[in-house]
Amino acid sequence: MAFPAKKFITSSFVGFTLLVALVAFLLKFNSSQKLFTVEELALYNGTDDSLPILLGILGSLFDVTKGKSHYGAGGGYSHFAGRDASRAFVSGNFTGDGLTDSLRGLSSTEVHSVVGWRDFYFRSYKFVGRLVGRYYDSQGNPTKYLKGAEAKAARGAQLMEKQKEMEAKQPSCNSRWSQDDGGEVWCDNGFPRLVQRPLEIALTGKMSKRCACYNEDQLGQPGLEVYSGCDYLAKRCRV
Repeated sequence: MAFPAKKFITSSFVGFTLLVALVAFLLKFNSSQKLFTVEELALYNGTDDSLPILLGILGSLFDVTKGKSHYGAGGGYSHFAGRDASRAFVSGNFTGDGLTDSLRGLSSTEVHSVVGWRDFYFRSYKFVGRLVGRYYDSQGNPTKYLKGAEAKAARGAQLMEKQKEMEAKQPSCNSRWSQDDGGEVWCDNGFPRLVQRPLEIALTGKMSKRCACYNEDQLGQPGLEVYSGCDYLAKRCRV
């Protein structure tokens, strides 16, 4: 009769152990999914030494206390503490309306850069929760804005790679600049020409040009621009 009792006790102990492990897992999971309101996040801005310093980007929140010298009061990045200022990571506007989580009007490459910053914080700091608002709803689920930002960032990455492949086919000019002498571009092989970057509007919303080196038999192609004041077959041009 002793054996069944022993078996029952052992079985109960194993069951209890599994239950404890499950509860611990759920508590750990839930703690990593903590939700904050804008008002709650603002309390973690580095002005209260009894609280950690939190930073938000695309609705994901990170404990940056270990970087207190940078994110704490008076630090060079203190404007990021206690808020989600996703836009400022690429705009460089750290005051007023610039400290916003809105990415409205940013190009695909700029949004890609913001996502890259978020990935950096995931690698470098502890993820502590999510901010209820633009990117996560009251249940902590991603909103259409987050999904849209990530899709736009993915398009930006694809376009950047495509432009890189296109430009690799035509080597870029060498260049240098100094305060005394100004700028200069040159080609070791071929002749320097300004050429439009065809994907730049899709990437940044602006048209830009780059300096590329072309062989003499390629110089008749449309869209190639000789630098102002530079001879047609010069290999070096002042800019």
